[in-house]
Amino acid sequence: MKRRSLKETIHTRRRAYTGKVVHLAADTITLPNGKQALREYLEHPGAVAVLAFVSKDKVVLVRQYRYPVGEVTYELPAGKIDAGEDPLNCVQRELREETGYTAKKVKKMLSFWPTAAFSNEVIHLYQAQCATQHASSPDDDEFLEAVTIPFSTVLKWVQQGKIRDSKTIIAVLFWQAYQRKKKQ
Repeated sequence: MKRRSLKETIHTRRRAYTGKVVHLAADTITLPNGKQALREYLEHPGAVAVLAFVSKDKVVLVRQYRYPVGEVTYELPAGKIDAGEDPLNCVQRELREETGYTAKKVKKMLSFWPTAAFSNEVIHLYQAQCATQHASSPDDDEFLEAVTIPFSTVLKWVQQGKIRDSKTIIAVLFWQAYQRKKKQ
């Protein structure tokens, strides 16, 4: 069976909005059947998140208010990658800024698109073993609290729906599966 092309090509590109962090694009594209359509999406520079263990069984999360959903959330320390910044350097920077911890050992877990239907954002997930904690130094517009929680509790919160943040859910479930596979 021959597969047909599903690729869409850009006919015209227009930036509808330019923001501080994200931009809104409105591209006219040509569909595989030759017809044209509009694709609106967010352009994002990418981000990192880190499942940071402060001991063998405890991780550090950040508790913060998320305006778009109108709730206080529990999430992995995370942040936007600056232009030209290496994701690994971003992990170290964000972990230190948001929690005060420095990572002595860091390894990449995976990268994923959190919302491929309307954004080109890529989130790179890392796992880290933390060293000492110093004072945190969040950005001027960040109000958050670093909390250490047993991994088993975080996993339970994911299963119960108390944690609904996609990067946190993916990292926690990935780590649980990774640990299970190591034991086999």
